[in-house]
Parts: sequence; structure tokens; C-alpha cells
Amino acid sequence: MFPGCTDSIELFFFILRRLRSIRRSLTRSVFQSIVVDLVLSKLDFGNATLAGFPLYQLRRLQSVMNAAARLVFSAGRYDQIMRLLHRLHWLRAPQRISFKLAVLAFRCLRGLTPTYLSDSLRHVADFPGRQRLRSASSADFAVPQTRLQTVGD
Repeated sequence: MFPGCTDSIELFFFILRRLRSIRRSLTRSVFQSIVVDLVLSKLDFGNATLAGFPLYQLRRLQSVMNAAARLVFSAGRYDQIMRLLHRLHWLRAPQRISFKLAVLAFRCLRGLTPTYLSDSLRHVADFPGRQRLRSASSADFAVPQTRLQTVGD
């Protein structure tokens, strides 16, 4: 959903425009859960690939979140968005991506993820020949090198 990203952003705004027509028929809590299910869950789905996104793309994702928050509260264009995001308990897009990646790393360390994810996260001290290095006493992880630079690099 994110590689082209321009089509995805328009898709999110299309979903929000369609949801606007049913907003008055539902209570705010039900409408908020529908917005979270249809918009934010799709944004959260690709958090691992969004980690290296350029700032201008993250701003576009943030504009989708801002529009969703305004839609939930029926707020105007010039209302304070941070107050609305705070009331919804939503983080901004860059912080949301960092938080989701931190949760994923925590689950990998605790063995709560599939083995293909847990095996890819290794401490620096786990590599042969690095046990005596100063970095072995830290809690740092080894970042595997990639052959090509991609979006999730």
C-alpha cells in the first residue's frame, strides 16, 4: 500500500470522504473505532517499512491522521490539531512509527514474535569475535548491512 504512496494517500482521503457521510448516524465512540479500523490500522500495518521515509512523505501521512482526527470531532480546518490528537491518544506519525518499532523490538527480545523476526534481532555481543569489545557490554543491536538502499533500510 505504501510503495507508490501518492495513490495510498488519495485512498486514505477517499475513505475519509466516504466516512463523512455516515458520521451523523453513529455515536462518536463508534465512529472513532471505525476511523481507527479503516485508516490508522492501515497506517500502522507498514510501520517497519516507514522507518526510513523522507520527511515530506511523513508529513503527508500526518495530514491523513490530522484529517481523521478532525473528522472524528467534526472540527474545523483551523482548530488546534494537537489538542484533538491528544484527546484521541494518538501520536504524531514519526513518533508512532518509532513507538511501533520499539514495541516490535521488545516483543522480539521476549520471544513473542515468530522466529524469523526474533532471529533477525541480535545483540552485538552475540557475534563471534565481539565478546571482548567495549560495545559487547552495551545493549546495542547489530544492524545488518543491506546490498541496496531501499525504503526500509
